[in-house]
Amino acid sequence: MEAVVEGLWSLAEEAELRRDYGAAVKCLEALLQSDASLLPLVEIRTRLRLAYILLNRSYNLNHAKAHLERALLLLSSAPSASLHLKLSAHSLLARCYHLVGAIPAQKHIILRALNLLSSSADGRGAAALPATDTLLWSANFHSQLASNLAIDGDYPGALSTLASGLAAATELGSSELKLFFAASSLHVHLLHWEDSQSVEANVRQCLELWESIPFDQRQHHIGLFFYNELLQTFYLLRICDYKAAAQHVEKLDAAMKNEHQKVQYIKELVQDLNSVNGMLSRSNLQKKDRLALFEKQGQIQEQLREATGEDSTRRLLDIEEKLLLAPPPMDGEWLPRAAVFALVDLMAVMLNRPKGVFKECGRRIQSGLELIYEELEKLGIVDGTREVDLQHSAIWMAGVYLVLLMQFLENKVAVELTRSEFVDAQEALVQMKNWFIRFPTILQACESTIEMLRGHYSHSVGCFHEAVFHFVEATKLTESRSVQSVCQVYAAVSYICIGDAESSSKALDLVGPVFRIMDSFVGVREKTCIIFVYGLLLMRQHNLQEARIRLASGLKIAHQQLGNIQLVSQYLTILGTLALQLHDTVQAREILKSSLTLAKTLYDIPTQIWVLSVLTALYQEIGERGNEMENSEYERKKEDDLQKRLSDALSHLHHQDLIERVRFTVQQPHELATRRTISGPSAKVDLDIPESVGVPMPQPAAMLSSKLREIDSVRRGKMKM
Repeated sequence: MEAVVEGLWSLAEEAELRRDYGAAVKCLEALLQSDASLLPLVEIRTRLRLAYILLNRSYNLNHAKAHLERALLLLSSAPSASLHLKLSAHSLLARCYHLVGAIPAQKHIILRALNLLSSSADGRGAAALPATDTLLWSANFHSQLASNLAIDGDYPGALSTLASGLAAATELGSSELKLFFAASSLHVHLLHWEDSQSVEANVRQCLELWESIPFDQRQHHIGLFFYNELLQTFYLLRICDYKAAAQHVEKLDAAMKNEHQKVQYIKELVQDLNSVNGMLSRSNLQKKDRLALFEKQGQIQEQLREATGEDSTRRLLDIEEKLLLAPPPMDGEWLPRAAVFALVDLMAVMLNRPKGVFKECGRRIQSGLELIYEELEKLGIVDGTREVDLQHSAIWMAGVYLVLLMQFLENKVAVELTRSEFVDAQEALVQMKNWFIRFPTILQACESTIEMLRGHYSHSVGCFHEAVFHFVEATKLTESRSVQSVCQVYAAVSYICIGDAESSSKALDLVGPVFRIMDSFVGVREKTCIIFVYGLLLMRQHNLQEARIRLASGLKIAHQQLGNIQLVSQYLTILGTLALQLHDTVQAREILKSSLTLAKTLYDIPTQIWVLSVLTALYQEIGERGNEMENSEYERKKEDDLQKRLSDALSHLHHQDLIERVRFTVQQPHELATRRTISGPSAKVDLDIPESVGVPMPQPAAMLSSKLREIDSVRRGKMKM
């Protein structure tokens, strides 16, 4: 029987190496289903190997969980079982519980493992492991426990647990493991930002630890590189340091291209190795040929070692298919490889969109969407698939890709609205609606974003009352103080555009409270948005000098820190209008021409019309009849263009549905209550992607032109009197 066991284990390993995971599973299941009585340790090892394949290669969580629970039961009555085997079973089962959303069960199994490890170290349990192995297992379980506590909302507990893991890594003298725990702490800080100084210190610590890893070893820690660099990018976006964030995205882009090439190289080597192994299995080989094949086998294995730094079959497959974060037994990943690459595309979009680099944005959005659709299809998510149709094994992975999908579509809506491509914006927003309706639990946290974008769309096409409704609804649907404040400001802009005294009063009621707390936000994203609208309100109150001072301060911040050229263009337009009202025609001309240049760069037609209308008034005031006529004609052409785009949007099938003053109705299927319990972390967007990624850049709507022209003409009329 021993020969049969060894034979089937070897066959399973060979099948795994050639990626025939179904065959590997069949080999191991054949052992368990045989009539022969297996020794307990043989059954335990077989079940653990089978569970590992099911978890890592097929995401068949239910079967994996059953095998692991059975193995753990057998281990409890197998005194001769090694501590390493017991810890492996606990670790795999904890991971399985995490993936099915059984958070309390996961915490229980992790604490049991830590107690087992502690007992053995004190001589109270099984034979103690070598000190290095003990520290590695301690690091592994503290990492799992920290993740569990963060999901449960116990962020201080998560940070404390990660500190224990960092202590173990320090005792081991492992720079990469220290960086893993430092980066994990930064991840928790980004999810629950309380102390800016602590976050900044954590960021510096991560940078220093990466630099401490010898240069020639860094290629073997590519998963850790992506994790650290993306967290650094999230941090820099949160504090609005876009210049530094762009440098990190450039590094990520270069690493992503290198990784594509490296994976292809490894695949080719593994194929060659499989081919050589297949030829060596022949019984009729001559000695000379066999020796030549053994030599070639050794050469390929050495090339694989140089490329990956690994020897084992399992680790080779993991490196090829995953972006691993830490050494064994911590062989997990943060996000799947395709999700990480999609996230790099998303970061590039977020950096290029405010600068108006829309061609590159479009390319990266398309790249990210293609990656995501391909992965969703692998999970069985095709047209018509709904949340209740998902297998348990697909829920966590589906959540990752669906949340990323919504982020890409959100950015697409923002780009199309900026370019006045209202029909294209409709299409992307309708896609977001349809995905949300099909997966309401997983995408629950995206409902606020959808309502915000409905507000942006409504405002862009001149439906200001509807815009106010959707912005207010978005405020109700989020717990984020930042998003709430930005939505209040957006609603205030729509009220200003309505134009009557009552609406202006409501706008002031919305802006006043957030104006008083605008310095409490991390970064300046909210502040520049609030100052912009506050300046508009000061203009309504005829407090022109104060408005000028406030808006100039906001412009300085927007230009130097945000780099959002649409916002800069709109700031300049208002300041140009103020300069004209104060009869500073020289400065007004200079400011407005700069604003028009930026608006043209963005293809922002409403802002162009707004600037042109003020320039026409300027030329009229200084008596430049020729420029006035030429400018007026150009303005008319732009207005005709805009009117056509608006007519197309208003006549489109989806227009009424998007502006209607009701939230989208989601039918909660009977099974969904059960699904909610198992979806766990997937239902919370910010567990995998910090909130800063999902919050759109402040984009005060550009459809102010007609109302502001009315306001300006009244003021100029009064001045002339």
